Amino acid sequence: MREFGYERVFDIPGAVALLGASPDARFLGGGTNLVDLMKAGVERPALLIDVTELPLEAVEFTQDGLRIGATVTNSDLAAHPEVRRHYPALAQAVLAGASGQLRNMATVGGNLLQRTRCGYFTDLSKPCNKRAPGSGCPALTGEHHNHAILGGSKHCVATHPSDMAVALAAFDAVISYETADGPGELSMTEFYLPVGDTPHVETALPPGALITGVTLPPAPVAHHSRYRKVRERASYAFAIGSIAAALEVQDGVVRDVRLALGAVASRPWRARTAEQVLIGGPANAEAYAAAADAELAAAEALPENGYKVTLMRNLVVAVLTELTEEATR
Repeated sequence: MREFGYERVFDIPGAVALLGASPDARFLGGGTNLVDLMKAGVERPALLIDVTELPLEAVEFTQDGLRIGATVTNSDLAAHPEVRRHYPALAQAVLAGASGQLRNMATVGGNLLQRTRCGYFTDLSKPCNKRAPGSGCPALTGEHHNHAILGGSKHCVATHPSDMAVALAAFDAVISYETADGPGELSMTEFYLPVGDTPHVETALPPGALITGVTLPPAPVAHHSRYRKVRERASYAFAIGSIAAALEVQDGVVRDVRLALGAVASRPWRARTAEQVLIGGPANAEAYAAAADAELAAAEALPENGYKVTLMRNLVVAVLTELTEEATR
């Protein structure tokens, strides 16, 4: 591992200023992804700026929605009673995301910025456009059974690994940040960039920005929500497909619905086409299947990951059917 410096900061302006003075630095939260990448040689920062003592550890529910500080740990987020009450799918996603030991360390801000688990990205002996722009994407013709079926490109078909971010995408989360020029905000739709021909540029955060928190606007439909994750083993593992869903049904008609898919694209995939198909229509399995088909019509599967199209269709139908049955009891 390359030698690096370490500094702990206690105020937001100081953290931003220190990063501005050290462009080769990285902010350090729990380090559950960054340190692993440093060990592998993928990340080589000259300085780590420890932000865990910043005053960003609050979780607050107000009339403006749910506000989550960037240094809140995943364990604290999942256990918070207001999160479990008002956004159960978010709590379920966090609990599905990692082992208890990792959740105790990992932070909300760091979770948003975690990198792909594509094996070519972490293997320095292999080319990877996300790690070394212009070097190629061997996953296209190599090992890709858990790679993207939506929104990929000839430059990259890696998937985003976060479970938490899928639930945040379903509920229109807004990410707050601070720079030397002042504060700013990005919606989840804006935050993660399409992979295009620059897969190494993953977010729209300005240079030198520090994530300070996440806000979920009020969403009554989120009370009746669920996160479902499919993985290759029952113990801690990354998803091969996941869904965050919320549903409101009145008199057999879908009045409101939120859908986001995980492990299918380079970013959490908000299923807006499926939502549009469902609103105002019947709340039954046939309608749910038709909505899933409409969303997945854009899928471009590779030889070894076509199973994800069927998997995600079945997930949409199963989870929405379960939510419907619960709503009508």
